[in-house]
Amino acid sequence: MSFLQSPAWGTFQKTQGRQIISRNGDGWRYQAILEHGTGNTRAYTPYGPIADSAAAFDAALTALEQDAKQHGATFVRIEPTFPISDSELRARGYRKVTYNQLQPAHTQLIDLSQDEDAIIAQMSQNTRNLYRNHHKKGIAIHKSHNPEDIEILLTFLRQVAQRNHITPHSDAYFKAQAKALLPHKAATLFYATLGDTPIAASLMYDSDDTRTYAHAAADDTYRKYSAGTALLAYAIIDAKHAGKTTFDLYGIAPENEPNHPWAGFTKFKKSFGGKSVAYPGAWDKPLKPLRYHIYRCYQSLRRALKKRRK
Repeated sequence: MSFLQSPAWGTFQKTQGRQIISRNGDGWRYQAILEHGTGNTRAYTPYGPIADSAAAFDAALTALEQDAKQHGATFVRIEPTFPISDSELRARGYRKVTYNQLQPAHTQLIDLSQDEDAIIAQMSQNTRNLYRNHHKKGIAIHKSHNPEDIEILLTFLRQVAQRNHITPHSDAYFKAQAKALLPHKAATLFYATLGDTPIAASLMYDSDDTRTYAHAAADDTYRKYSAGTALLAYAIIDAKHAGKTTFDLYGIAPENEPNHPWAGFTKFKKSFGGKSVAYPGAWDKPLKPLRYHIYRCYQSLRRALKKRRK
């Protein structure tokens, strides 16, 4: 199960002032965020609903739609990880979202139910070597559930943002996550040091059965040490020892798209083994058709104006 459907993530969202609706039944559960916009509200269910059968999936959709209507939602947006075809979703009244995908529809999953040697054997030779020999370079890997240690990662994220001219989440957002999730082991901060100097870090999320690789950055000064590779391999094996059954590398480029913007880090992620998985992506179901139509028209106009300004 994705951390985005975990109770801990719901609790964190509430600390950010967001309203959560959730329900569970026989073989299914969902957790949705009520997101309020101009003239409409959507019930967004990231990487959900969760279901173990087609009947359970339908039961989850029925409950989600009923609850969303009671809260006045204009539409529901789902991102199912349950294996279901586009035609089956359309038959249930859903429309595919072809813009503004919030969670990756393609990812790389590592099966942690294998024994440790089998997991390591699937890694590329270079990755295996870095994992097994990083200590020979003086690199140590640490894990922390102390919220104050999030500053290690924030230092590197600021450097990356400045170097690549990007705008990451705010420091306040990450600090709120650290305070809400780290003490309860719903997230883990891993960081690498060279001597006493931190040189790489990553914040990973934990649900009951899955660890997800999410935010990572490193000090470019120490790039030659490839500490981020050793750190990630360490975190994968640590997840195995912690009883997780899946490690989610969280987002890769689709197959056969070598020029995709994610092609570079997709190659990096695949060097840790696992299998590529494609989800159905994001789908909407209007609960108030007229308002939803106006919303879609507004979004189309915004995209057109943005494209024209470029």
